[in-house]
Amino acid sequence: MTTNLETLPASDKKSAGAGKPTNHRKPRESRGTLAFSRAQRTKALTKHAILILAGGLMIYPLLWMVVSSLRPNELIFREPGLWLNSLEMSNYTSGWSALTHPFGHYMINSAIVVIGSILGNLISCSMAAYAFARLQFTGKKLFFGIMLLTIMLPFHVIIVPQYILFSQIGWVNTFWPLIVPKLLATDAFFVFLMVQFIRGIPKDLDEAARIDGAGHPRIFLRVILPLMVPALATTTIFTFIWTWNDFFGALIYLTDPDMFTVPVALRAFVDSQSATSWGSLFAMSIVSLLPVFLVFLFGQRFLIKGIATTGIK
Repeated sequence: MTTNLETLPASDKKSAGAGKPTNHRKPRESRGTLAFSRAQRTKALTKHAILILAGGLMIYPLLWMVVSSLRPNELIFREPGLWLNSLEMSNYTSGWSALTHPFGHYMINSAIVVIGSILGNLISCSMAAYAFARLQFTGKKLFFGIMLLTIMLPFHVIIVPQYILFSQIGWVNTFWPLIVPKLLATDAFFVFLMVQFIRGIPKDLDEAARIDGAGHPRIFLRVILPLMVPALATTTIFTFIWTWNDFFGALIYLTDPDMFTVPVALRAFVDSQSATSWGSLFAMSIVSLLPVFLVFLFGQRFLIKGIATTGIK
């Protein structure tokens, strides 16, 4: 008995034809599309290979220093490779106590300067940035332009008059010459960074606070400052890295070995009149890099967010 599909309802037609195989052919990709995808793949692989090679070249000196800190002193410059035949941990123990004081003493000195510089920049630069971004006063554009010009002024140009001034005050061989300038908003880069950030904050928030009776100090402390966390974090990270690695300023103002910071203490390992303990120098260099590495590692997201939200590309 045969069933005429034409007389069946639509639902029966679907069920009757459900068992029949259907041929749905996928459209074939043209040769041009395949060639284009291969070219894109080759281009991406080439870029990644170049980036890996460049990254390896940049990180090789650091890896070599780590390996050299674990080698005997006489083999450091004889074996330029990264392969270790034996571990020489004595470089770390001898380097820690090789100078007048344990190396931790110099790290504490650097920490004092770093903390003072961070607090100085956060307080002074944020206040100066609020004045340039929100207040109206005579000569505002002129002073802002002069402030930007100081970014291009090399530090070596003003070091002589600064040294004469601090010497007359009696601040040589103290940490004050390295900390006090930070309390005066001398880092124009951070002032400009915060000015750009504050300009991105809607002024409606200021107006709402002003309607509630808030003045500029309260607006700055209660409204603007809590919203400036990314810019403040960026300032903190940059100030930490630059101050921790500062060698020239500490070398000029700190001549007493008891006041040496980490960079100047590392310089003391190099002796021009006798043999230099390179293994101890490299070992303490690795130790001094650890705080910078940790700060950058945990503060990287704040650093990127702070720069990205200030209009600086």
